[in-house]
Amino acid sequence: MFPCVPPSPSAKADQALAAVLRSLREDREATQEEVAFNAGLTTRSYQKIEHGHTSPEWATVRRVAQALDVGLVELAQAVEDAEG
Repeated sequence: MFPCVPPSPSAKADQALAAVLRSLREDREATQEEVAFNAGLTTRSYQKIEHGHTSPEWATVRRVAQALDVGLVELAQAVEDAEG
């Protein structure tokens, strides 16, 4: 049997970002396709971010935040709270 290995800090951050983005998108009643388009991403790329399957670059996070009409400070605080 393998010992339980805790997730890496970046994996935890990716999951927190994913949860926050999904919540923000749903609050705005937007589809993944709409957010992706407004952020200049493919739908699949956005889905990978929202499912926590990738660590997006800073520029991508900034574009997604703009597409969701949320400030970077607000987004960062929400992610930090979600990690808590």
